Amino acid sequence: MKEMDFTNQLRLCLHARQEDPTLLSCYAYRLFNGFYEGLPGLVIDRYANTLLISNHSRQPESLKSTIDLIAQFSSTEISGIESILLKSRHSNDPEARKGQLIQGQTLPQEISEHGIHYAIDLRLNQDDSFYLDTRNLRDWLMQNSQGKSVLNCFAYTGSLGVAALAGGAAAVVQTDLNGEALALAERSRNLNNFRQEMCLIKRDFFSAINALKKLDNLFDFVILDSPFFSSTRFGKVDLQQQHVQLINKVRPLVAHQGSLIVINNALYVPGKQIIDEISELSKTGYVSLESMVEIPADITGYPGTIQEQPPADPAPFNHPTKISILRVLRKDQRQANY
Repeated sequence: MKEMDFTNQLRLCLHARQEDPTLLSCYAYRLFNGFYEGLPGLVIDRYANTLLISNHSRQPESLKSTIDLIAQFSSTEISGIESILLKSRHSNDPEARKGQLIQGQTLPQEISEHGIHYAIDLRLNQDDSFYLDTRNLRDWLMQNSQGKSVLNCFAYTGSLGVAALAGGAAAVVQTDLNGEALALAERSRNLNNFRQEMCLIKRDFFSAINALKKLDNLFDFVILDSPFFSSTRFGKVDLQQQHVQLINKVRPLVAHQGSLIVINNALYVPGKQIIDEISELSKTGYVSLESMVEIPADITGYPGTIQEQPPADPAPFNHPTKISILRVLRKDQRQANY
């Protein structure tokens, strides 16, 4: 894309976000998604007063002039930006993968979304410590968690569990193998002065789930937001090939008439495959699809900004991050006891 064309597209994308009323109370959102808006390999997110540029190119230096153009654009057309952090996902330098400041001196330690404060660490690892695509799910949890017990698997920095606390959840259990990420969950809890119980379990997913089963714990909500692929001595996660196995692994922890919230972000898994898998599970009579949660428009792109489509059709979902809320019934009709 020529520089002038890219500047015009960036301006169009910025205007679409500025006109989006759903972003008025969000201090973290996507300003440009190049995978859908015309420059694959480049993503620009805003976190408070900081722009985070994610360079996914296999040859990071190939986008250097474009990144310089973004820095110039931000200084003249985006108000309130004090720092720019660049993450080069395929760099040989681990510090470049975590992120390097190319403008400014400091990074934000927290952001707010719909009035809730979340602790962040933009250099925690190759990710950004906060997943923008699950914003609507955080809103759903705020609207539906009153008095519920919640288990958040693969919790990472715990934003979904924190949203449940904001919605009045009685208790939240967050489990992840990354202790630094869980420390951010605790910081988020303290930022909001939540008084409900929040238990953090630093443990491998399979080991943690087995332990909770042995304790005979049941939860009103169980959130399953696994990585695309991971393997430990306890088990393997493979969203493309073993999605149903993961669902069945955690399903026994869901109370009667509880909800199992499943996120599959596998880029090459079409939405129809997810629906077919859920339909097969539904034949037992104990699982049904209650609803789907859409991904926000700043992630998917807007009608006037979209230039590309994902490699696999996500329909009936609106994005490769496919969020399903399943209603679970139990033969024993046992209720939540956590």
